[in-house]
Amino acid sequence: MTSTDPRAWLLVLWLCTAPASALADSAAESLLATLREQHPGTRFSSVRPTAVAGLFEVWMQDNVAYVVAAQPRYFLFGRLFDSQTLRELTAPTPLADPPAVDMQRLPLADAMTVVRGTGQRRLVVFSDPACPYCQALEAELAAIDNLTLSIFPLPFLGEQLPVRLWCAPDRQQAWQRWMLQQDETGLAPPADCDHPLLRNAELARQLGIDSTPTLLWADGQRSRGALRREQIEARLQHTAATEAKP
Repeated sequence: MTSTDPRAWLLVLWLCTAPASALADSAAESLLATLREQHPGTRFSSVRPTAVAGLFEVWMQDNVAYVVAAQPRYFLFGRLFDSQTLRELTAPTPLADPPAVDMQRLPLADAMTVVRGTGQRRLVVFSDPACPYCQALEAELAAIDNLTLSIFPLPFLGEQLPVRLWCAPDRQQAWQRWMLQQDETGLAPPADCDHPLLRNAELARQLGIDSTPTLLWADGQRSRGALRREQIEARLQHTAATEAKP
């Protein structure tokens, strides 16, 4: 083969790219195994290399984070963009829309409900206090007004923390302090009390909710994952406008 033979260029291209691709795939598999070992309570769906060397896209059900393989202790939550092409590189896997939930049948006595402002807008959240995505969502929700917010605590990552929060003398305040600052002030001691955690877990199973956070809008539709404040506001406005139509 001469240097102008196209087969030579194909061979050079294969030699340059195939080992790197195989190495990246191997590193992704290794990182996935490491994450599953370090976080046995988290459902890691997939790990794949990104355009940034050493940075991997880690999917946990409907939540995505970016992890440097050399330091898997740290998770960066957000989206990955190419600033030159202005193209988003994060591509979530589309999911089929589940059936709408009958919001009138939800057992709100098993939820923590807070009314802000007029409370005319309604939102229900299934949340696990040990879930970092739930904590990120709580920070976004804290800035939203005119909202009736009902939170069903779930024990997906263990019962002790949600039980201590539910059994706290002021559970709503204890929940806020924990979710926003990981402050244990006000938590009940590690003891049992009359709590709805098992009922909430069964309710989540019946509704097909298998990841946290899951948001239920007033029209019974749902969203999964930690949304940003502007996304929540837009969805609340859309739902209110839909309900207002004759």
